[in-house]
Amino acid sequence: MSDVVDRMLAAMNAHDLDAVLRCFAPGAVVVGPEMEAGDPEEIGSYILQMWEGFPDLRFTLWGKVSHGDALATEMQAAGTHRGPYLIADGQVLPPTGRFTSVRSSWFWHLADDLVVSQRYYYDQLELYTQLGLRMPLSFDTTG
Repeated sequence: MSDVVDRMLAAMNAHDLDAVLRCFAPGAVVVGPEMEAGDPEEIGSYILQMWEGFPDLRFTLWGKVSHGDALATEMQAAGTHRGPYLIADGQVLPPTGRFTSVRSSWFWHLADDLVVSQRYYYDQLELYTQLGLRMPLSFDTTG
């Protein structure tokens, strides 16, 4: 059942958008910290934006666990920030030239060897710190 995930990760690492999109079922949904996509055009747009920001982006799968039609994966995403990158608050970060390596978890629902939904999580603070960003801290002192 996880063959489609292996194909998708290989296509992501090859930066082959057509092969990536062939892994999704019609009506598939992808949700992450900076986006939610519900059709192939939106999914493709996000992937292209990610590759533009990190043209050497590669994923290394550390492990996967499945139960029924659900699959959980843990991996590392690594690449150099050489292009504009959409961050979670909607701003576009200009290139920093910094190399990043971030742990991430992706959760999949699969049917007929296609991805029906994909939800991914990563430590945004880890990524932003590696990119040289500093998060503003504010505290509610009123109570």
